Amino acid sequence: MKTNIISTPEERMDELGYKLPSLPPVPIGNFINAKRVGNLIYISGQGPLTLSGELKKGKVGQDVTEEEAIEHAEIVAINIIASLKHELGSLSKVKGFVKLFGMVNSVPLFENHPSIINGCSNLLCKVFGDKGVHTRSAIGVGSLPNNITVEIEAIVEVVD
Repeated sequence: MKTNIISTPEERMDELGYKLPSLPPVPIGNFINAKRVGNLIYISGQGPLTLSGELKKGKVGQDVTEEEAIEHAEIVAINIIASLKHELGSLSKVKGFVKLFGMVNSVPLFENHPSIINGCSNLLCKVFGDKGVHTRSAIGVGSLPNNITVEIEAIVEVVD
């Protein structure tokens, strides 16, 4: 008889083939990646910076396809998770994701912003299960810092 063993978020990341950077991306301005207030952690807007240091850039609907942008949003999810891991030490301390705010650098007539941000949302749910389910906003913007394709903020509830 096979027993279901609940794995940690770190183990699920490994099972899914995702690697976390040893440190979260360095902020590009006068702010920090994460700030804890009570049992909430606010994660600053993260961009699609890969493990190799490549910053995914371009305007969705012009330079970048929708499929590419979804992959970029997955990279952002990894950076959000890296910020949490750095702040908490263990991802098992995550009680649940409260909210994401996603911004897509897109052409004015692009309308599929929610689909792009699903790249992040779907990965969080794969890694954290029900704890990854969250409220969310997804909007299109005329530009983002360094011409990145996607920027996403998060609010996460953690154990006391």
